[in-house]
Amino acid sequence: MARTINRLSAAEVAKKNKPGRYGDGGGLWLQVSQFGTKAWIFRFMLDGKARQMGLGSIETFSLKEARERARQARQLVADGIDPIEVRLGQKQARRAEDAKRVTFWQGAEKYIAAHSAGWKNAKHADQWRNTLETYAKPVIGDLGVATVETAHILKILEPIWSEKTETASRLRGRIESVLDWATARHFRSGENPARWKGHLDKLLPARGKVAKVKHHAALPYADLPAFMARLRGMESLSAKALEFTILTVARTGEVVGAKWPEIDFGAKLWLVPAERMKAGKEHRVPLSDRALAILQSLPREKDNPFVFPGARKGKGLSNMAMLELLRGIDETKGLTVHGFRSTFRDWAAEQTAYPQELCEMALAHTVSDKVEAAYRRGDMLQKRYRLMAAWAGYCAGRPAKKENVIPMRETA
Repeated sequence: MARTINRLSAAEVAKKNKPGRYGDGGGLWLQVSQFGTKAWIFRFMLDGKARQMGLGSIETFSLKEARERARQARQLVADGIDPIEVRLGQKQARRAEDAKRVTFWQGAEKYIAAHSAGWKNAKHADQWRNTLETYAKPVIGDLGVATVETAHILKILEPIWSEKTETASRLRGRIESVLDWATARHFRSGENPARWKGHLDKLLPARGKVAKVKHHAALPYADLPAFMARLRGMESLSAKALEFTILTVARTGEVVGAKWPEIDFGAKLWLVPAERMKAGKEHRVPLSDRALAILQSLPREKDNPFVFPGARKGKGLSNMAMLELLRGIDETKGLTVHGFRSTFRDWAAEQTAYPQELCEMALAHTVSDKVEAAYRRGDMLQKRYRLMAAWAGYCAGRPAKKENVIPMRETA
């Protein structure tokens, strides 16, 4: 009578090379693939359904070991338990244990590394890392991502929610993203404790309730010539960077990230690459004579490509350098670097006849009107040369040319 179990021998297992399945009995099969690889599988019936599960390759488990694994699986089936579900549960338990060894900060670093390539510029990644390191790391940095709870999130956010609402709101979103990443990687399960809608919105006041939107404080354009004269009298690199920023009506990130290959002295042009622009589009900036003079006065460091080099080797000026300079000048308390763009816009609108679209182009603003955007495909470069020269002249205390000044209404 043929045996119903232990049909194969170790020698037979070694010789089997033809693709197919060879039964050992008791649900254990040797499977030979079309590529010649061999593995053990266990086939069984449970609740009227045929199922099968892998038991490993013959390189990992011998015939004797495979029989033992099949015996354990048969015992579970006999008790009405699915061995596949048992193994899945064991795998999830191991992942949960592994999650305890993956800290929140390790998860944050992995999240930033995975997503930074898709972010517009390196500054964005720095902002992510800096806010998480400043506020979240001291509280949950060393905790396993699986153990972060709502109480931890509130401990991070509550101290800054009223005073630094915008920062706190962005921080909350970043923590939520890191924890979502951990859930997707099976390092944690359950609800995200940093979720706003339907969760934290019940525990913290809405942003609009605790902080009104504040626009960037701007210097009145009438006070600008005197301020620029004082700025020109300063020798620091931050002062030169700020003056250059005002003359080009650029954003801080565009200036501190400027590199010498972007400057064309012959064409009097600064070409800002798309990755450093807010709109993600390359921007040409006409340079006035004074802006060029500032550039020509700057030293060029051999191993540093940045126009305005920072204290760290090979790095550009800090994002905070110009703001710190402003804070040190008494009459500019509360002003921001970005606010000088508003100063320019007010001057152009109230003191010149330059059209609005030209000024918006100088500021590299995105056109919201789709029809206007479709027709305005150029960047009005030649006209912007004249605009930037007039702006530089006003900054230096010289009146704008007659043809660009709004005529005064005659009185009776």
